[in-house]
Amino acid sequence: MGHVIEDLTAVIEARKAQPPAGSYTAQLFAKGENEMLKKMGEEMVEVIVAAKGETTERVVYELADVVYHTLVFLSARGLSWATIEDELQRRFGH
Repeated sequence: MGHVIEDLTAVIEARKAQPPAGSYTAQLFAKGENEMLKKMGEEMVEVIVAAKGETTERVVYELADVVYHTLVFLSARGLSWATIEDELQRRFGH
């Protein structure tokens, strides 16, 4: 995933540590895990809807939302994208 995931994770962590007024990310942290899970579910539904009848660009847009919400959830759990990469390596032996 490269630097984009690392950069986005750094922004998410900063929003968690010092929530700026008006930050959507800070709002997700304030609302808690249930709201994060709700948003993840909504975004997955949007991916499915896009995949069934919209453009490839729309699918990519919605998948980016899924990744963002996943990163916020991982941060809330004290995990990182590296945790996911480690699991994928374990599964696929690379």
